Parts: sequence; C-alpha cells; structure tokens
Amino acid sequence: MKKAVFDHKAKQALIKYCFFFMLIGLSTQTFAQTRGKVEVVKDPLMDTLIAKRFALNKETGIAPGVSSSYGYRVQFFSGSNRKDAYNAQARLQNQFPELRTYILYSEPNFKVRAGDFRTRLEAEKLMQQLRAQFPSLFIISEKINLPKADANDD
Repeated sequence: MKKAVFDHKAKQALIKYCFFFMLIGLSTQTFAQTRGKVEVVKDPLMDTLIAKRFALNKETGIAPGVSSSYGYRVQFFSGSNRKDAYNAQARLQNQFPELRTYILYSEPNFKVRAGDFRTRLEAEKLMQQLRAQFPSLFIISEKINLPKADANDD
C-alpha cells in the first residue's frame, strides 16, 4: 500500500490558510469592544433649560416633547386675491370662533385652512357644516398643532 504524499504546493496552501485564519482570529481579539465607563461632560445650565421647558409645556398643556403631530385640516378657500382670503377667514371665524384658521401663500395662490383634527372623520364633519357657505372644500393631511389638554385631566 502506498503512503499519501503531499506535494510542496499543497503544503504552501495549507500554511497560507492557517496563517489567514490565525490573522482573522487575532484581529477579532484586537478589535473586540471592552466595557468601560462613559463620562458625560455638559454645562449645568442644560439641566436648568430642560427643567424650564418641561415647566412651560406643563403650563400650556402640551405633553413633554410633543407639540405637533400629523392630522387633517379643511381647506375652504384658494385664490390669488389676498383680500378675498382674509374675508373668507373672517366669515369662518364669525361662524366658528373656537376653530383655528391658517392662511398659506403658495405662489400664486392664498390657501385658507381650518382646524387641527386628529382623524379624517372629524374633518369630514366640519366639511359637511361648511358645504353651504364654501363651494370648494378639501381635506388636507399635514402637520397640525395639537389641541391643549384640559387642566382637569391631571
């Protein structure tokens, strides 16, 4: 029976593979993360500023860190005349004084929108009430101002 004989090319390849895997093994040990302490260096006025912001948000009824969200508004006027846009806003404010209105200018038109509704259903309800006074109404999805929370909810 003959003995298996390695030629010199096979030995070199074996040595290269061993060297490669040894190098990989050593590099993972070298670059492994070690646990340590993190020291935060900050100005003490930052804590004061954060405390003031939380106090201000509590006074206005806004949840900490949240002042706006995505929701719906009803667009009830679009036209190129600024005076007509302000007249439309005034008509709506007379009918619904508690409702917030917004005038946007997107060249060449003024757009007047009303409400800060969280659901489309609420916006559709207002749309039905306004249908007689304003001929072209649209529901627009955009970032809204959240309504103030009641003080009784604490």
